[in-house]
Amino acid sequence: MWLPIAMLIVGFVVLVWSADRFVTGAAATASNLGVSKMLIGLTVVSLGTSAPEILVSLTAAINDTPILAVGNAIGSNIANIGLVLGIAAMITPLPFAQSVLRTELPWLIAATLLGLVVLFNLNLSVTDSLALLAGLGFILWRLAKRQNESQTADAPPQAFADELDELPEMTTLPAVIWMLVGLVLLLVSAQLLVTAAVQIAEVLGVSELVIGLTIIAIGTSLPELAATVGAALKGHAEMAIGNIVGSNLLNILAVLAVPGLIVTTNLESVVLWRDYGMMFALTMLLVLFAYAIGSRPIITRFEGAIIVLSWIGYTVILYSQS
Repeated sequence: MWLPIAMLIVGFVVLVWSADRFVTGAAATASNLGVSKMLIGLTVVSLGTSAPEILVSLTAAINDTPILAVGNAIGSNIANIGLVLGIAAMITPLPFAQSVLRTELPWLIAATLLGLVVLFNLNLSVTDSLALLAGLGFILWRLAKRQNESQTADAPPQAFADELDELPEMTTLPAVIWMLVGLVLLLVSAQLLVTAAVQIAEVLGVSELVIGLTIIAIGTSLPELAATVGAALKGHAEMAIGNIVGSNLLNILAVLAVPGLIVTTNLESVVLWRDYGMMFALTMLLVLFAYAIGSRPIITRFEGAIIVLSWIGYTVILYSQS
């Protein structure tokens, strides 16, 4: 049991570090090649920050464990709201930025409903995955269109401006080297994680789905937890919800699409009503906090505690039913 646990820990550490190196190298390479900051923000930064989830899901699907990939996508969204936002809100109340209220949260609602539609027949096929990716393409197009209408074409979308500002400048050769090193280590660490997850599932006698919904989902959500809590502690609480909403959008439209592109994935009904249902309920709870009549658009400490307790209860149910 200790070997797969050690593999899991090493896999998570390398996965997070290599994802950061990959995004840094890819963004610097694109910038040196004359790619606009807007395009870098829409592609390299937005999709690159979801590289851990995408690579883990891709590796799981290739290794003939696509249900682990589905669990990773759904579980990451559950952890992002139930664990990450809940803990951050308990530290300091989290207000909803106007851009989140007007645009990002409605997109998340639409993406969540689209995911429900494609999974409703308990089957994730190539057609379903293409529908999810089409939704992602539409959102990226809308972001680019809105940015061109409001600012110069070289300005990055506001959602990615801070990430771009934090990326170090480097010449092309080091940037390419870091990009390739990051990509290779991403692939290796993803394989290590999937192998360890399958072994742990066998030892504990639980399904790969449950491991994907909990251990893998929490591990791949650690960067979001660090970034969100850090933003809250630094007095940038309004950024916290936007980061999570953006991450959840990508989990539904990109990460969930990956296994269906590799192999048709059949699901048990419990995935729809228990797991996707929990993700849907937490998303609607977020909507309630944002748009409730007669209340401020903010997640209070008390509401944060409720969210965390909901996540704990769901996790207990998962393992008690396994």
